Amino acid sequence: MSDFTLNASVRNDLGKGASRRLRRANLEVPAIVYGGDQAPQPISVEKSAFYKAIEQEVFFSSVINLVIDGKSEQVVVRDLQRHPFKPLVTHADFLRVDATHEITINVPLHVLGEEKSKAIKDNGGELHVLANEVQISCLPKDLPDFLEVDIADVELGTTLHLSDLKLPAGVTLVELTHGEDHDQAILSVTKAKVRGGDADEEAEGEEGEQGE
Repeated sequence: MSDFTLNASVRNDLGKGASRRLRRANLEVPAIVYGGDQAPQPISVEKSAFYKAIEQEVFFSSVINLVIDGKSEQVVVRDLQRHPFKPLVTHADFLRVDATHEITINVPLHVLGEEKSKAIKDNGGELHVLANEVQISCLPKDLPDFLEVDIADVELGTTLHLSDLKLPAGVTLVELTHGEDHDQAILSVTKAKVRGGDADEEAEGEEGEQGE
């Protein structure tokens, strides 16, 4: 589990106009923290550390130490609202978590072993990634930064599903709790399509005949 700490302050000046003024000042990002047994709290997050954090993939699957006016809370990112064409975050949503309750969150999939795969190196296989992340449920202490999929020994023509993932202790795949028919494909290794050759020449010949 990665360690992220963000500093924030309670935001009392509310409304769209207040949020615009905050963004124009270019020092803080409007946000809200909610969940648990406390009321939702509008906050302003220190911008430089926040923007540095969101550049890292692992930030979005981590428990974050959010320090609001000196008081620490454990949270996860629930949503980011971005400007339609500028590289700006206009608002952030954080969900409070506690050590005794499971959280549901998306974590990225990392594919390993592609350079060692005989199916790809020796048999002309092609990797097709069908899912970049999966939804899991676990206690905060068991939250992984990502899940790994090792394809070094995967044979040509194989499709891997959620049930093929090796999960850390205490981690559950949410989709599989809904039944076997939710065992979605996550990647496949298939024979690469050959472009050109006789098929293309035949197609070009047919086009030529039609043009005569």
